[in-house]
Amino acid sequence: MASAKFAVNNKAYTANKVLPFMANYRREMRMGGDIKKSGKVEKTTEFVERIKRVHEEARAALKKTQENMKKQADKGRKETENWKKGDRVMLSTKDLVFKERPVKKLVDRYVSSYTIEEIVSTNAVKLRLPASMRIHLVVNVSWIVQYKGQVEGQKKEKGKPMEVEEVEEWEVEKILNKKKIRGVKKYLVC
Repeated sequence: MASAKFAVNNKAYTANKVLPFMANYRREMRMGGDIKKSGKVEKTTEFVERIKRVHEEARAALKKTQENMKKQADKGRKETENWKKGDRVMLSTKDLVFKERPVKKLVDRYVSSYTIEEIVSTNAVKLRLPASMRIHLVVNVSWIVQYKGQVEGQKKEKGKPMEVEEVEEWEVEKILNKKKIRGVKKYLVC
């Protein structure tokens, strides 16, 4: 146990670059040998003042390290939008699983337009989702974006299904690309 204490107290930490023993006693730990002190014994007030200075230096080093860590952490963060109850948003499909669309790259990045029911915190909102979604109603704000309606004059047409022998099929205008994956031909169409 004594060697473990020695190892912990004799290690300089990256945050303040000071040994714990050095911070308390302003000297290196003894590894053994003569315990008798040679020289003068310092006064108690001088000792207390010295310890206070060491602690102030350590506190300043920790504060500087904390500021640097915050600066680095904030590089990847962005300000969140101020959401209100009733806002229409689109939900990200990044972590959602769709059984009807097994190829992830063909799934839309954001789906539908949902309404915010409640603001849970600055970082989470409760959405009004259909029961078929089968996900939790409270989502992180990084999963949603503001819904923007279509631009005036823009037409969004979906393909019209055709019935062929009682099976619903889509009419293909053009084949853009094709490839063979595990012996199955796949087509990119429009």
